[in-house]
Formats: sequence, C-alpha cells, structure tokens
Amino acid sequence: MAKEQSIESKEQGEIHDSLSIRKVIYPILLGLGAVLYLVYRQFNVEDFLSIKWNGYTFGFLFISIVLYVIRHIAMSWRLKILSGHFFKWRKSIQLIFIWEFASAVSPTSLGGSAVALFLLAQERLSGAKTVALVLYSVIVDTFFFLITIPLLYIYWGDLGIRAANDTPALISTFRNTMWGLYAFMFVYGVFMLVGIFKPSIFSTIIRALARIPFLKRFKEGLFKTADELKITASEIRKEPFVYHLKIALLTFVAWLCRFLAIVVIIMAIVHNIEPSFYNFNLLFSRSELMHSIAQFFPTPGGAGFSEWAFYGFYKDFVPKGIGTIIALIWRIITYYPYLIIGVIIIPTWIRQVWIKRKRKV
Repeated sequence: MAKEQSIESKEQGEIHDSLSIRKVIYPILLGLGAVLYLVYRQFNVEDFLSIKWNGYTFGFLFISIVLYVIRHIAMSWRLKILSGHFFKWRKSIQLIFIWEFASAVSPTSLGGSAVALFLLAQERLSGAKTVALVLYSVIVDTFFFLITIPLLYIYWGDLGIRAANDTPALISTFRNTMWGLYAFMFVYGVFMLVGIFKPSIFSTIIRALARIPFLKRFKEGLFKTADELKITASEIRKEPFVYHLKIALLTFVAWLCRFLAIVVIIMAIVHNIEPSFYNFNLLFSRSELMHSIAQFFPTPGGAGFSEWAFYGFYKDFVPKGIGTIIALIWRIITYYPYLIIGVIIIPTWIRQVWIKRKRKV
C-alpha cells in the first residue's frame, strides 16, 4: 500500500513538473523583455500616434480573435477524431488548451508533443492509441510545412522570405536557414511516416538505438515504444480514406487560421496595406517562415525571438516605430491567452485525473 502511494505521489509530481505553472514566468519575461528593449530602440511617438483606433482597426482585431477560436475548434475536432471519439467536445477543447500551454512553455514544438503524450496517457487512453494520436498529429503538422513551404517559395522566391530591401547576405542567411529546417523536417517526417507504413523497419531502428551505451538506461522504454508502434501503425492504416481526409483538412484549417491571424493583426494597425490577395499571400508566406524558425529556437514558444524578429520579416509593410507594438498585440491575442488559460484549467484537470484514479482504486 505504501509502495502504491509512493508511485502515485511520484507520478503526481511528474504531472505538476511537466505542466508547472512556474514555467509561465520564463516565456513571459523573455517576451516582455524583448518588447521593452525593442520599444526603447525602435519606438516612434509619431508613428504610434498615427495609428487610427477606429472601427476598421477593432474590426480586424476581432477577426484575428475569431480566426484563433476557429483554429482551436479545428484542433479540438482533430483530437476528438484521432482519439476515436474517446474524448467528447468539452474534454477535447480542454486538452488542446493544455497541449498549447505545454507548447508555449516548452523549448521547440517537439517538447510540447512530448508533454502531450504524457498528459493523454493520464486520461487513460490506451498506450497504442495515445502514441498513434500524437505521432499522427506530428506527422500531419510536419507535412503541412513540407507541402506549403516549397509552393510558397516557388510562387514568391526570396520575397516570400524577407523584404526586398534587405541585404543579399541577410536574405541568403534566412534562405539557407529555411532550407536547413526544411531538410530536418523532411527527414523527421519521413522517419515518422516509415514508423506507420513500415513499422518493422522503425522498430529495428529503435532497438538499435537502445544498444547505444548512453541510451541503455532507456532500453526498456524504447523496446516498449517499438512494440506499441507496431500496434499504432496497424490502428492508423486500418482507418478509411475519409478519416485521413478529415484530419488533413482540419490540420490545414488550423495552420491557415494561425498565420492569417498575424496578417489580419498587421492590417488592423497599418491601414495603408490594401487587403488584397497579393498582400495576404505574401504576409502569410513570411508568417509561416517566421513560425518555422521560432519553433526551433531554444526558448519556450519562441519567446524573445518572435518579438525581436517580427519587424524584420514585415519591414516593407510595417513602420519601424510601431513594429514592436504590433508584435506585442499579436502575442497578446495568440500566445499569452494560452499561458493564462493554462494556469487556470491545469489545476482543475489534475484534480479530475486523480479523482478518476481514486474511484477506480
């Protein structure tokens, strides 16, 4: 009995540590620190006073909020489908808030996925289904970028990466960074895809990794993962075409809303940007690249980098004097809410998890 309580206490500690509310402070300080520094260096009173806070501005800002609500619904719907409708709508919406919170306080998107795997396991979803859900989510998200990045670059060329008046050396640096990240995502995506369609090969690779000296202590866990992946692959492959089509469409909608929200926020503040297909598309391309780089930046949720880099990506659209203000509004609408809501709902979620466990005992 004492041993069971010890294990339960240890697991509860792991949950608290993985989703620690204290982790909210770090990204907020990084982001606000970057904003304050940039305001000091770039802020221009005349540019700020030129902002017209009228119906057009608030209308576009409202649209950006609606886009993020649609994004959250799309991701919740995707989670519901991927769980085999094990999660109801309310639970799916709650878990996406926690998943996004985990991504916001984790360095790189992979950290958020790792915590997602952990939190879904607490919901008593089967091990194979949990791995399948997170693995397939990562795959479809990765392939969104693998498909759209080349298409946007073919259409825009270097203009879709940075402003035309940037130095050739800077444009070259960002171009090389983009294709470097693309190569990593390609290898990672193909590796995950092999795990689904050729699980025996994937299993062999994992078992080989377990023999590396510094990974031997994870041998048991790696072997278990290899076995679960075989079941996972079978579960995903047996789903009908309509299932995969729904997942793909919901993924597309979620990412489309995420990047369009940035575009709409910029247009809300800078009124001289014509809301044309050309401008929407070009700003969308820059937004996707900025996000791709931020996801691999070693700070929680790209905090600090996103605020610092914002003006550079949109300098041919956004006046320098208010670039930081727009970046702050963007983060207030799309990033900080997940930190705040996460702080509110995580304690309730943890209580619900442990109440369910005690009832089963």
